Amino acid sequence: MADAIPVILATGKRKNAVARVRMIPGTGQVVCNGRPMTEYFPREVLHMRIHNPFEVVGAEGRWDVNARLHGGGISGQADALRHGIARALEKSDETLRTSLKRAGLLTRDARKKERKKYGQKGARARFQFSKR
Repeated sequence: MADAIPVILATGKRKNAVARVRMIPGTGQVVCNGRPMTEYFPREVLHMRIHNPFEVVGAEGRWDVNARLHGGGISGQADALRHGIARALEKSDETLRTSLKRAGLLTRDARKKERKKYGQKGARARFQFSKR
């Protein structure tokens, strides 16, 4: 039996966005929901954030990424993808863990939208108060 191509699976999350990442050795192509990353994420800043894990470990252009994204908005999905890529890189080579951890890429950003409270206008904002 021939050697199988290693497929690395990982999940990244941010706010309500979830990214299921499949990585295989390749040319550095990133596909999100069947579309190229540059088409799916319109802003250049998001491209830089997504490629950040590869730059930290020096693996630019060595992995092809196929991701299924859902939930949240564009920015949250980009950060979820970044988290998923970092976790997949860690699975591919355990020695990369220290550099990814030091760059803060393996930490799940736990900040979420705070719920609106009853008797208030929003999460923290109150209805206007008049003393007289």
